[in-house]
Amino acid sequence: MTDRVASVEVFTLTIPRETPYLGASRPGEEPNARGYLVRKGNKTVYPTFDRSVLVRIRTKDGVTGWGETYGLVAPGAVIAIIEDLLADFTIGRDPAAPTAIHDDLYDLMRVRGYTGGFYVDALAAIDIALWDIAGKIAGKSIAEMLGGQARARIPAYVSGLPEKTREARAELAQHWRERGFSSFKFALPVADDGPGAEFATLRDRLGPDVRIACDMHWAHTPEEAIALIEEMVPHAPWFAEAPVRTENIAGLAQVCAAVNVPVAVGEEWRTVYDMHHRVPQCAISIVQPEMGHKGITEFMRIGAYAGEHGMEVIPHATIGAGIFLAASLQASAALKNVAAHEFQHSIFEPNRRLLAGDMDCREGAYTAPGGPGLGVEPSQEALRLLKRN
Repeated sequence: MTDRVASVEVFTLTIPRETPYLGASRPGEEPNARGYLVRKGNKTVYPTFDRSVLVRIRTKDGVTGWGETYGLVAPGAVIAIIEDLLADFTIGRDPAAPTAIHDDLYDLMRVRGYTGGFYVDALAAIDIALWDIAGKIAGKSIAEMLGGQARARIPAYVSGLPEKTREARAELAQHWRERGFSSFKFALPVADDGPGAEFATLRDRLGPDVRIACDMHWAHTPEEAIALIEEMVPHAPWFAEAPVRTENIAGLAQVCAAVNVPVAVGEEWRTVYDMHHRVPQCAISIVQPEMGHKGITEFMRIGAYAGEHGMEVIPHATIGAGIFLAASLQASAALKNVAAHEFQHSIFEPNRRLLAGDMDCREGAYTAPGGPGLGVEPSQEALRLLKRN
């Protein structure tokens, strides 16, 4: 008899940080009463802690799957969508068919325009948990479920150098260089002296052979972005990420046409339809799917579409407990056009205690977790930290 989903539970997991993401807050970036601060360089809100939303799905036969999505701010929005809507339409379904369940849940609110944002974040957590169960039932890793593991190790780049000065950021990058990493990315909103000076300092410290990228954080007009990217050109940038506001598709096309530096985008997209709106008119080089925003089903669709159009996939990875990172690595291991994967060392290293499993990142590469399903689950410490609304 076919197993069925019996329950869907939702939790938040909050972890204190000594230093906020992207480094210490600057004057005018003081946290509010909820612990949220706004970075002046990109006008974006960040918490002073790590927080995500976790989903635990159980089947009638006792198989448990874990999913995770963003909970940085307003986690109650994601929780309400799952508890009030998605959970009841997931219970009773066959967990061996995660793609079918994903598409049915997506369709529930399509005609009302809920094709992104918190709605798809909530759906992503459920999708990951269902894939975890499907793999466990089949006795296969998710990479195997997705067509087979194309690689055992996934090249990783060091993302974020949260120090106060260029020299200190270069010193931190050198620390990771000595540990076997040869690819790096810095965040322009906290590179106070501009991209040219930041690149020059990093190049001087790291040498000509390393790859260095710049995250521009969607903060510029097309004309500003083009000028900033041209400032990077003498330093051989690997790629320029998120040069203009995500809504400005015409502006993205303008930047892609004007520069010879590869342009990378897509962290904030939720579905492959976001690519359909942009790829025909924008000469994008690199797509950066974020598993916590998309789930495995849409992540793989984005990867396939990118492959059809000759684009590399370099997945984004940001604040989380590690569940959606494990899902990202499983999917990345199955996609042949994945060139590298982001390594958020300031999150991965202190939070690795929150997972049970052999997922690792060392000597310049990730090792995808072994075992059926995701290959990881929350550790006993993480389970103690989970909170229900």
